[in-house]
Amino acid sequence: MSGKSAQQWIDELELARHPEGGWFRRVYESELTVDGSRPAMSSIYYLLESGDFSALHRLKSDEQWHFYHGAPITIHMLDAGGRYTQTTLGTKGPFQCTVKAGQLFGATVGNGYALVGCTVAPGFDYSGFELPARGTLLRDYPLHAEMIGRLTR
Repeated sequence: MSGKSAQQWIDELELARHPEGGWFRRVYESELTVDGSRPAMSSIYYLLESGDFSALHRLKSDEQWHFYHGAPITIHMLDAGGRYTQTTLGTKGPFQCTVKAGQLFGATVGNGYALVGCTVAPGFDYSGFELPARGTLLRDYPLHAEMIGRLTR
């Protein structure tokens, strides 16, 4: 696994640009459904390079991040009450992090790139994906203006 460039992983795993930043491909979707149509669980490969970021967004489902390869990746989380936390996943652990449904979150990588997996339950659906505007977030969370500026487009 070592020695591959980000572009080699993007090509080998057939990743596409993600609306929040980074590269992804859905690799699993449960046949079991919730509410008759939504998969009970889904997962993606996700690659994030330094100089890019996963923009602050929220889901209506829990999402668990699993570290696979590369540089450490930091998951930035902001709950509805405005409490900021972060978890850095990497080769020395921890290797996974769960973001609770409704929590605002994004990610950054220092030098290089990180290849991770993201598992969503109930499964990901764009109707449960929200990418708030910078102005809205600055109004709602003024104490976190620096972080919001770094993790929004």
